[in-house]
Amino acid sequence: MIRESLIVGTLWYVLQNLWGALSRSALGRGFDALCRWFGRQWNESGIIGWFCSPRYLNDTVAREPGRLRGTLCAVYENLRLNRLLEGSVFLRCFLWCGAAAALSAVLPTMAVLGLVMVGYGSVALSLLQERGRKLAHEPLALPVAAYMICYLAATLTSVNVRGSLYVGLISVVFIGFAVVLSRAVETRSQLDMLTALLVAVAAAVAGYGVLQYIFRWGYQSAAWVDEDMFSTIQFRVGSTMQNPNMLGQYFILMIPLGGAKLLSVKGVWRKLWYLGCCGVMCLCMILTFSRGAWLGLLFAGLVFFVLLQPRLLFLAPFALLVLWMALPATVIDRFTSIGNLADQSTSYRVSIWLGTINMLRDGYWLTGIGPGTAAFNVIYPQYSYETIVAPHAHNLFLQILCDGGIVTLLVFLWVLLRYFRALGFALRRERYGRSRLMQIACASGVLGFLVQSMTDYSFYNYRVMLLFWAYIALGNLYARRLPEGGKLL
Repeated sequence: MIRESLIVGTLWYVLQNLWGALSRSALGRGFDALCRWFGRQWNESGIIGWFCSPRYLNDTVAREPGRLRGTLCAVYENLRLNRLLEGSVFLRCFLWCGAAAALSAVLPTMAVLGLVMVGYGSVALSLLQERGRKLAHEPLALPVAAYMICYLAATLTSVNVRGSLYVGLISVVFIGFAVVLSRAVETRSQLDMLTALLVAVAAAVAGYGVLQYIFRWGYQSAAWVDEDMFSTIQFRVGSTMQNPNMLGQYFILMIPLGGAKLLSVKGVWRKLWYLGCCGVMCLCMILTFSRGAWLGLLFAGLVFFVLLQPRLLFLAPFALLVLWMALPATVIDRFTSIGNLADQSTSYRVSIWLGTINMLRDGYWLTGIGPGTAAFNVIYPQYSYETIVAPHAHNLFLQILCDGGIVTLLVFLWVLLRYFRALGFALRRERYGRSRLMQIACASGVLGFLVQSMTDYSFYNYRVMLLFWAYIALGNLYARRLPEGGKLL
């Protein structure tokens, strides 16, 4: 049906012939041989083998309940709570945790926090209700718990405890949601449903953003655009995130999921649906005019196609040429201005980075100063370049170092290490196309997010923070997914 349309059919014919001509050419054969050689080096590398095959992931046997849980279950049963709550909606973990993850982009922060707390309680109650339920090894549980402890300690030892308390506690709760969501999703159908919901909500957020651009809805800050350099940019879309940079980071996570669903689903109408979702998200991403987000998305796309099929990179120059010809001059000028210190936004960030680095050099790198704007502004103004006022370090890694010191940053890197090792392990063994696509999407989305995080403090928006940790849980779940059977390991 799709290929029968004139425009799409013509484009498909051109791409097929172009790919065939390139593949048969000497350059194409040489590029294919180079890709295969790199693939062999990757598979045979001892370092890659060590990274992608950690011993703790070889144990997939579900464990019996421990003594502590057994004691708590006995108390729970003696109080007859098992009969009182039997069949209760509060035992439906996936309902509450899935709603918290999927709706976090559209609900207010406090409403999301309420859903998350109900999700915590639901998972705890379900573990007490199902006394004999076995639990699979959770590789992220230890580093995530350590990161929560680090942030709690940083909050309690802050230079402004009162100012850090709210930020620190909500951060701890949202960080732990990565493990809670991993426990709440039990079957492949639930995992697929959660992914579909995330993409659908992201498409709705993007659609609202496009309407926002057309009708000029919402707040606009004069600090978002240097009018001297970009006088043609009159409006930047923030949609439900109220900030174009935060919205861009949200789409870096969601677009790879939409792309993976587009490639994995069957049926014309389902493919058209996900094509539309990806299209509206990409359009809204352009309308954010967020250069860091564009760069992060390009990096995520590069990783996606390298892991999917390296030979597709052969078409990258043609794709870039098409983008160069198709995109408006305003978008091209905005993107090519990355690194231009004449731009006020760029010079502003560089000044903040230099001031933050000087502050950390003065001993604060060891223990940090505590999370939140209040704590940051107790110390930072003493080191500020050109008296620039800033709410945070405009860099995720610098801000984590400011919040909790070097130990907290190392633990955060430990979380990322375990996450990527689990996905690397899954990609090496996975032969099921749909699961592999989703694993690639989860890896590329987080890497693109981290690239964008070099230019902004991603967790300044609490809902983006929650979505990041939900995404970590999603990648962890897809790493455990098996083609046979309905249960997750």
